[in-house]
Amino acid sequence: MENSENIKTSIKNWAEDDRPREKMARHGAEVLSNAELLAIIINNGNKEKSAVELAKDILKLGYDNLDELGKLSIKDFQKIKGIGIAKAITITAALELGRRRSGGNLLQRTKVTSSKEIAVYLRSILKDNSNEVFAVLFLNQANKIKNFKIISKGGITGTVADPRSILKQALEEGATSLVLSHNHPSGNLSPSRADQELTQKIKQAASYFDIKILDHIIVSDEGHYSFADEGLL
Repeated sequence: MENSENIKTSIKNWAEDDRPREKMARHGAEVLSNAELLAIIINNGNKEKSAVELAKDILKLGYDNLDELGKLSIKDFQKIKGIGIAKAITITAALELGRRRSGGNLLQRTKVTSSKEIAVYLRSILKDNSNEVFAVLFLNQANKIKNFKIISKGGITGTVADPRSILKQALEEGATSLVLSHNHPSGNLSPSRADQELTQKIKQAASYFDIKILDHIIVSDEGHYSFADEGLL
């Protein structure tokens, strides 16, 4: 039999208006706090804490900031007592869906018209990575995005992208133009000398196949930097 402390921490024994699921059903998702929404995702608590209390502990890992929470790994979530591998994976999956939803509209567009709208998509996908990631958008002749692919993942200070693998993928996709991109985990948006040299190397190699490099966009929490807008292409 459960003792009085365990009974107290069980959501089933709370008043209906205090239970996240019932609260959402009655009043809608928008009235729930971040902790209550997260509690629904993790489903249940343990003998010591309710799902809402565990959710609050998880939010503290991200300094009560959802953007910071999105940068955490499965192992990070498992640091919370009561959050095992299954719950950690569920949380990570939910955060990934949020990222894809926030930037997914661009992939449905018939035509890409500006670096700014591409940057919105790229920031949503790449900015939460704690390590540097190099990615490419493959476009057809009408500037419709055919595919998005992460080419390489590196360390905190840099990554290496092989022009051969990028062009191989471009030819397989039938792409006529590319948008290069990578994130800066430090937040600094200024391109390094290596960034500029790599961009020119890929641009030169692509020209032999009549493939254009439309832009190279650096993204971070601070915003984005467009090589095309700054006249570096």
